[in-house]
Amino acid sequence: MDLLTTLAAFPNAAPLAGLDRAWTWSLGPVLHFPGAVTAEGRRLLQTNQRGRRDEELARAVLAFARQHEEPLIGEGRPIAAVRDFSAPGYAFDAVAATAPEVHGHHKARNPDLTAVTYIVFPAFETEVSGRESLEEAQARYQKMLSPAEIGRKAVPFLKMRFENTRTSGGSTNAGRALTYPRMLRQEVPQLKGAPGGFVEWENRVGEAWRVTWDGEWVLSGAEGERRGMSLDEILVFSDETLRA
Repeated sequence: MDLLTTLAAFPNAAPLAGLDRAWTWSLGPVLHFPGAVTAEGRRLLQTNQRGRRDEELARAVLAFARQHEEPLIGEGRPIAAVRDFSAPGYAFDAVAATAPEVHGHHKARNPDLTAVTYIVFPAFETEVSGRESLEEAQARYQKMLSPAEIGRKAVPFLKMRFENTRTSGGSTNAGRALTYPRMLRQEVPQLKGAPGGFVEWENRVGEAWRVTWDGEWVLSGAEGERRGMSLDEILVFSDETLRA
């Protein structure tokens, strides 16, 4: 497959100014797809934009991805990220990449292209652990991160499980599962008056903590047990762990 010929044949295709061997194409006024071939010319780095369009940001993302091809797409991980990215007017501090089996783009019309396409997008360092399973990477890309929304906010990586003896609420999964930070902030306060209950969470670097209530808040982690903390202090601490 000649990737440049394939890109040039897409609807509304045009060269992406300021970046060699790169094109941009679109489906109507809403969906935009800038892409660039990798250094060796055999794979496609594609970044998607929905609604709001910014070619300067797309160019910066694709150029950064080319400069960091090995850690982004060369190590066989379903999702990976490289930090120290920046673009004027945006808070993104990383670029992430998803493998073909994660994103599935082009599968209906050109499955051969799917196999060599890696979706790259502006991201936040806190969003990707690099330890995600294929199923977790799919959940992050397809449901949780909204990677085509260039005005989006960070969704820090979080795995959690909980059990509340007062509300009878709890996780249905055997271990910690991916969720949104708002769920952690929602469930921790509910532990008050629920002896035997717990909330357990893990951040992107694999650090884990557990909160319980036995007449006061008890926080446990690798450094041992801490007592005498207020609920606000617990919540601030949990937010800090997700920014690690």
